Amino acid sequence: MDKPNIVLTGFMGTGKTTVGKLIARQLNHVFIDTDEVIQERAGKTIPEIFIEDGEEAFRKMETAVARELADQQKIVICTGGRLMLDPDNAAALGKTGRVFCLVATPEEIFERVSKDTGVKRPLLSVPNPKKRIVELMQERKEGYGQFLQIITSQKTPEEIAQKIITIFTADIKLID
Repeated sequence: MDKPNIVLTGFMGTGKTTVGKLIARQLNHVFIDTDEVIQERAGKTIPEIFIEDGEEAFRKMETAVARELADQQKIVICTGGRLMLDPDNAAALGKTGRVFCLVATPEEIFERVSKDTGVKRPLLSVPNPKKRIVELMQERKEGYGQFLQIITSQKTPEEIAQKIITIFTADIKLID
């Protein structure tokens, strides 16, 4: 199998974790969230890493995790919002994984992340988080545009997971 992994990228709040877990369960793959791996290894939360070590240190940790996961098989990888915007990370994970970019409207993203109680989002710790979402999405538009876009707005996680599985399994049949 040429690309045995599924890589989910996209802006925060687009459904990567929820959809990724559904896909992993249905395909009998292992689910891995890069942010969780980094937090486990660092022994602190991402906001703590940003405050104590800086964003650059966090990005280096992301790259190390991306390289390591690229060598594994039968995994569904949920990436942090910027991980796949780094060309080296995209090349590493794209080598063994089919990349899908989950997309939602800024309004829906704001609504979803507002409901995430207990989840701190350092990039939205600003006076106007809605405006910041729009700015960040605009900055990342070109980078995300290189990957197959899967719209998650107005869809259930199950519908999104099924669409990705259908595309992924069709790719495998074409390769075989």
